[in-house]
Amino acid sequence: MVTDPIADMITRIRNGGRARLRRVQLPGSKLKQEVARVLKENGFISDYSDDQATKPTLTIDLRYGDGTLPIIESIQRVSKPGRRIYVGHGDIPKVRNGLGIAIMSTPKGVMADQQAREANLGGEVLVEVW
Repeated sequence: MVTDPIADMITRIRNGGRARLRRVQLPGSKLKQEVARVLKENGFISDYSDDQATKPTLTIDLRYGDGTLPIIESIQRVSKPGRRIYVGHGDIPKVRNGLGIAIMSTPKGVMADQQAREANLGGEVLVEVW
């Protein structure tokens, strides 16, 4: 049993990129699917798909620059089960001075930090990616 499914997801993505895998598979959920959607919208992964046949499975296709270097240089969990990190709309962190993104869970759904700033929404900072 996994106590932090988002941390498990980003660890699988990080390890898959380091191992130069084309795709990684992980147990699926709606929150993980939304995080994958935000990663795809911002160009960090090439695609994702979910299979609801017997067990929900999320498959993420990783992107590589120059054929071998993973696009995701670093991905880390910010808010953890033992310590949740919530920010207001004026305190949303800029990741690598705007070169990366912070994925946030807001009252309007999961979105990137730039979208949350434009909508004047705060929320829980889930993941930082660059």
